[in-house]
Amino acid sequence: MAVIDQVITDDYALYNGDCIEVMGKMPDEKIHLSVYSPPFGGLYNYSSDDRDMSNSANYDEFFDHYRFCVRELHRITIPGRITAVHCTDIPTDNSGKGHLIDFPGDIIRLHKELGFDFIARHTIWKEPLWVRNRTMTHNLAHKTIVEDAAYAGVASADYMLIFRKRGKNPFPLQNPNGFFGNYPGEEPMPAEILKYRGWEGDQKENRYSHWIWRRLASSVWDDINMGRVLPYQDCKEPDDEKHVHPLQLDVIDRTIILRSLPGETVFTPFMGVGSEVYGAVCQGRKGMGVELKKSYFRQSIKNLELAKLPEVANQLAIEFK
Repeated sequence: MAVIDQVITDDYALYNGDCIEVMGKMPDEKIHLSVYSPPFGGLYNYSSDDRDMSNSANYDEFFDHYRFCVRELHRITIPGRITAVHCTDIPTDNSGKGHLIDFPGDIIRLHKELGFDFIARHTIWKEPLWVRNRTMTHNLAHKTIVEDAAYAGVASADYMLIFRKRGKNPFPLQNPNGFFGNYPGEEPMPAEILKYRGWEGDQKENRYSHWIWRRLASSVWDDINMGRVLPYQDCKEPDDEKHVHPLQLDVIDRTIILRSLPGETVFTPFMGVGSEVYGAVCQGRKGMGVELKKSYFRQSIKNLELAKLPEVANQLAIEFK
């Protein structure tokens, strides 16, 4: 199978194929950063393809397949560099009578086993009514606390888990002038901070960069714009999950800004509609992504054509809020 179709430019490479096979053709230790959402252990089914990890027969079989992915990511990642995994706790069912599976914990244990150190966890806060309207989770409703709060759910947070490949990093992530780009989040930057943008003096006085760093380094990201996602509705097929949703660009941008440098290569094995590759290109990196599903791959091509026009793409993204 390997590559069914591809689009390669000076800024990005998009591949339609099985990520395990595509990664198997990639050279050792060339990727500076990987960012992705794996299929959530059977919570969603993205396609009917036998190669799709979301079609695993059960949770254990999913991890049997996912192990191959993490092993390949370890091989292609530069020592001392980062892989970032977006995930959440998984409910056993949508009735409100089941329980949660510690999907993040199992991801952590797998990465530690295969040569990564677990170094950070960002919690992504989500507003309960927004989650309820998006997922229609039965126990996440005011009605539940009226009838029997023992079965009341919560708006489970998402997590960005940060792992570092063991070994010495040959390319230190140095930012001699701190952070100077736009802040990816809903909290407005105070006007008096803006004059420090691009500060080249003593970095202890760089209030612009310090303001951004304090938010990026927080264990809780509570001002993510949940509606800032790339267009995806045109690529949905009749059997798709109604609530399948691309990863928020704020989450991707924060990870890329904090964990890589301009000009470096950012990779995603589960590209979807191209969000991580788009984020990499807009942040001045090289993006690489693999997507098995043809309709998602086609949409990623359209989305990446906007990457050099971020003001247009961002406006399109906000319309899906």
